Amino acid sequence: MMRCIVVDDEPLIRELLEDNIRQIAFLQLVQVCKSALEAVEILQKEKIDLILLDIQMPRLTGLQLLKSLDTPPLVIVITAYEKYALEGFDLNVVDYLLKPFSFERFLKACNRANDLFHLQQKKELTALAPIDHFFVNVEYTQVKIVVADIEYIEGLKDYIKIYLTSSAKPVLTRMTLKAIENKLKPPVFIRIHKSFLIASDKITTVKRDFVCLGKKELPLGDFYKKNINFLLNPPEL
Repeated sequence: MMRCIVVDDEPLIRELLEDNIRQIAFLQLVQVCKSALEAVEILQKEKIDLILLDIQMPRLTGLQLLKSLDTPPLVIVITAYEKYALEGFDLNVVDYLLKPFSFERFLKACNRANDLFHLQQKKELTALAPIDHFFVNVEYTQVKIVVADIEYIEGLKDYIKIYLTSSAKPVLTRMTLKAIENKLKPPVFIRIHKSFLIASDKITTVKRDFVCLGKKELPLGDFYKKNINFLLNPPEL
């Protein structure tokens, strides 16, 4: 369901939009705003997925509001002035409704917004999904690394050594430790030293200045002790 707000200084249009929204199951009306300034306050407090936005309003216009937002929600522009259409589309609005408009035209715009909303959600979930494997270049060959097989990774300037539970010999590849850290994020992997990134589920013992993975002792840097402390004492929800 998309959380939306109406922003329009005309009472009759606000009532029409409010009534139209109630007839669309995937829309949840959060607030009806009489001005763009009122909308700014709502956007600072609430998570809004869609703005139904009038253009010509006193003090702050709809386009000025839209330009002021760093990461604007989806926007359907609603106006009596066709001349604003081009500028609205330059700002990547979903659709442009010219007053007066029918319910069918309004529904079409909202369906378009709903499709884009679900596409955005899918992309966000894909980006957040943990990877289960990746490939690295080893002597002109692409070698598959299974994430669950990694014990720890050692950084050596422009190279890293990937130590695996299934192999006595580490995989050496040209990559920085920072680059691999961006792939393997906490809490599954944690940085314990400027040169070491480890799989948290492989930790068996934590000492004052070392982290043990079975019989292997890896140095624990002072700057990174907070990572271990967070792992050992997670905040209560």
